[in-house]
Amino acid sequence: MPSIYIIALLVMLASWLVQAGLKSRFAKYSKIRLPNGMTGKQVAEKMLHDNGIYDVRVESVPGKLTDHYNPATKIVNLSEPVYATSSVAAAAVAAHECGHAVQHARAYHFLQMRSSLVPVVSFASRWVTWILIAGIIFLQSFPELLLAGIGLFAVTTLFSFITLPVEINASTRAVAWLNEAGITDFETHPQAKSALRWAAYTYVVAALGSLATLLYYIMIYMRRR
Repeated sequence: MPSIYIIALLVMLASWLVQAGLKSRFAKYSKIRLPNGMTGKQVAEKMLHDNGIYDVRVESVPGKLTDHYNPATKIVNLSEPVYATSSVAAAAVAAHECGHAVQHARAYHFLQMRSSLVPVVSFASRWVTWILIAGIIFLQSFPELLLAGIGLFAVTTLFSFITLPVEINASTRAVAWLNEAGITDFETHPQAKSALRWAAYTYVVAALGSLATLLYYIMIYMRRR
């Protein structure tokens, strides 16, 4: 059991370091303008059109770090700072989200797998905490309850790991296109690549954290007697 606690602490430390590194780089790259002055919206629209995609809209959403692509509505949602700003960070984020739109258009298998799990994960996320707590409380008299909670949590962990190739592939597409389309140059391209690499680290840490938590609950179940 102590080894699991050590792993959990290491994951928490890694998560803090990654978040700090990500915020630092995005703050820095948000102040560096693109050579061509294109805003995030313009970058997104160009990437979509360069990939032959004309049925996806680019819209602005409130907040920061709220950027996402919705395959159900075919909308690339960009946060206000990204949508209207010309910067290396805005271009990187916009291209990344359009990378998901390209995945959708190309029927990228990991994106399809993740989308198929969304309803199950939504259900699991709503109930898993309560089931795990009840399972631990009634562990001796009703161990099956904790086992059910572990099963639900395993689904969310699987979702985290399927998310990894989806996010990494979207960033890979974004980085390649930014270079090929001339959106970034010899100076700004490494900066865009760095921003997306650090964003990917957050998903890696989240997946490892979910796996460590899953192992923790499994150990509780295995040591119930």
